Amino acid sequence: MNVLIKSATIIDTKSEFHNQTLDILVEKGSISNIGKSLENPKNYNEISLDNLHVSQGWFDSSVSFGEPGLEQRDTIANGLKTAAYSGFSTVAMNANSHPVIDTNSDIVFVTSKSNNNAVTLLPIGALTRESEGVDLAELYDMKNAGAVAYYDYMKPITNANLMKIALQYASNFDGLVCSFPQDNKIAGKGVMNEHVTSTSLGLKGIPSIAEELQIARDLFLLEYTGGKLHIPTISTAKSVALIREAKAKKLDISCSVAIHNLFFDDSALNDFNTHFKVLPPLRIQSDIDALIEGVKDGTIDMVTSDHNPFNIEEKKVEFDYAAYGTIGLESAFGALQTIFSLKKTVDILTKGKQRFSTEGTPIAIGNSANITLFNPDLKYTFDKEYILSKSKNAIFEGAKLKGKAYGILNNNQLILNQK
Repeated sequence: MNVLIKSATIIDTKSEFHNQTLDILVEKGSISNIGKSLENPKNYNEISLDNLHVSQGWFDSSVSFGEPGLEQRDTIANGLKTAAYSGFSTVAMNANSHPVIDTNSDIVFVTSKSNNNAVTLLPIGALTRESEGVDLAELYDMKNAGAVAYYDYMKPITNANLMKIALQYASNFDGLVCSFPQDNKIAGKGVMNEHVTSTSLGLKGIPSIAEELQIARDLFLLEYTGGKLHIPTISTAKSVALIREAKAKKLDISCSVAIHNLFFDDSALNDFNTHFKVLPPLRIQSDIDALIEGVKDGTIDMVTSDHNPFNIEEKKVEFDYAAYGTIGLESAFGALQTIFSLKKTVDILTKGKQRFSTEGTPIAIGNSANITLFNPDLKYTFDKEYILSKSKNAIFEGAKLKGKAYGILNNNQLILNQK
């Protein structure tokens, strides 16, 4: 694919062209020239968009699409299109399907569904068979098929010895083990954060200690095994402190936070809107402040949309029975820019790839073109017209956001959102 991108402001601290407004010539999927007022003698397609900015392609470390088996929520094809329109050139997809992705052939199926797509899909295999937390899945076989990590999505490993064995076994082939941070015995039947709001609403609460005890256990196990651990979607101030301390000990630990846990506190549930029922639950402002500080100082390695579609039957029910989760790819950039500067937002969206066995591609002459195109200054209220997923369970519906993606250029393909 050949294209000339006109007058684009480059936001890439790893590029010599950072903060400059230049033309970018892409030929056969690679950047062949960068400069001012480049000529176009071969009449390549020219891209000229309002307030155009570009950066390295964005990465999301935790998305779910439903397929295989739950295509009524969304499909891999539509999920990848949603990712592309939302500015993400690479996504790590959870084993959140039915059947669960827990074998070599399952990984092959997933990767085959994403072949020749503009978005690079990194499959995450289940850590245990059928994500039941009893026996380890075929970790090494899945790695050979392309799995980049192992995670029972939103299901904690209750057996400490099983987690110990998983860390020890995966360390033989540099495998990344993920552990959902919740002790279910303490969480019990809680459906939201345990605090004043849960009491006033009469809903059972999930105390912060349910998360923190699980993280403390896993960090002790990691220190013992010397393995490689990722803790997805932390949500409390104490969790940030525990991981900061572990990193000071030089443990091989990384973690993420969901964007909505940086944006909303638990008072958002006052009208029992099930779009706000997520796991881990929305916490209080002091937790949000600590999470934001953790992102800023690097304790938290990445921010994820934790995109998790559900059809209306799974959400439009009594709060206690509603499913946990929200879609978030479409609103990720706009939400982050309400909290962080443009430079920090782009940094957040472009780091973390190496943890999942892939490298970033700076915007430089000679490099493959892996680029996100966006307008950072557009202000708007996120409503249903911006939802691209098949499912519409959007926690950010009605939120005031800043910045919107135009699309991506990756894998020798250009995908632009025409809306």
